[in-house]
Amino acid sequence: MRILLLTHYYAPEGGAPQQRWGALAEHFLAAGHELTVIAPAPHYPHGSLLPEHAAMAPGAVHSGPHGETVHRVAFRGYAGDVGSRFVDQVVAARAAVRTARTTAAGSRPQVVVATVPSLPMLWAGRRVAARLGVPVVAEMRDAWPDLLTVADEWDAVSAGRGRQAVRRVSRGGLAGVGRATTYEQRRADAVVTTTDTFAQVLRDRGLGRVHVVRNGAHPVPGYDGHTPRDAADGTLNVLYAGTMGRAQGLATAVQAAALAGGRGTRVRLRLVGDGADRAQLVALAAAERVEVEFVEPVPRAAMGEHYAWCDTVLVSLRPWPALELTVPSKLYEAMALGVHVTGSVAGEAADIITGSHVGHVATPGDPAALAEVWESVAADRSLLDPGTDGIAWVGEHAEDSRLAADYLEILDGVVTGRG
Repeated sequence: MRILLLTHYYAPEGGAPQQRWGALAEHFLAAGHELTVIAPAPHYPHGSLLPEHAAMAPGAVHSGPHGETVHRVAFRGYAGDVGSRFVDQVVAARAAVRTARTTAAGSRPQVVVATVPSLPMLWAGRRVAARLGVPVVAEMRDAWPDLLTVADEWDAVSAGRGRQAVRRVSRGGLAGVGRATTYEQRRADAVVTTTDTFAQVLRDRGLGRVHVVRNGAHPVPGYDGHTPRDAADGTLNVLYAGTMGRAQGLATAVQAAALAGGRGTRVRLRLVGDGADRAQLVALAAAERVEVEFVEPVPRAAMGEHYAWCDTVLVSLRPWPALELTVPSKLYEAMALGVHVTGSVAGEAADIITGSHVGHVATPGDPAALAEVWESVAADRSLLDPGTDGIAWVGEHAEDSRLAADYLEILDGVVTGRG
């Protein structure tokens, strides 16, 4: 099968979308399929071309890490605000449509896959598929357009022009963006989501060709299992690794650590990564006088030492209804590694944590509830043992080779007209 992927995020960038399609690409190519990728030049997360990958500038064509062919298209540099990021996505989506005209001349794909979180890529995917006369699959990694209902909170901690831009967009066009997203979902030959709950929401809206392919629990190189740490002083080491962005609500964790510390439980937070909220989190930690270690993004091969350091992995989301329909991929990773999980989440993610007995859950956005969880596990460290149910759950529901096989079956059904 010849597959054309349109995405705004792709290796060698780091991040959940890149890891998802890196794993899928590896298995697609190993199974004998062809994959062509159209993506902007690597510029995530800072909004400018990554200097170490200057050879992948717009116009470059190169082989990906698994043998896929990658065409790099233009992008628009952005700052931290939502408005400039959306402009970047529009520029890249238009460039992807233009590039697809020439790439298809050499080898016409049999199916087009367009993936969010770049909403304009849905439009680009359908337009390319229509010109080529092939089916298109819309992959919804997040709960769009439902997340648009809280768009006025995306830049809540940002100042000045960024916040004003979001307010203007909120007043002027978010309803239209939501309708356009639903339109693209309805026009797609199939929709792929990453959670059961969001798939059901789309089915309830009348979409009949909705499938679930979860995010995968990608292995961490060099990590050979979690050994419980002996902490005679009662200190609790809490690790968060990933995007420090608008949706994660990590201020709750800083405030919870302050509350726990004030009541005699020492919590050491280690936040690994970058994102729009990082600067505000640094300021908050200083104001609260909380022990927080901020670590720059690290290669995946270096993550093992951070997992070995921690007692529990924090999975955090803001208390937005749409986020109850999502499951952060870092949850699956922690489960597969056998590490205790602290979930400041609700909905499907919370159900997975409690149902597989891998950790404890606190109401998202509630620092007091999160502090109580950390105080309890610090006082009784036997509660930090997640057992093996989580590892078994991941093997059944989030193992990369199974996910790739499921995805290929969906694509084959779309190509052969079975939907």
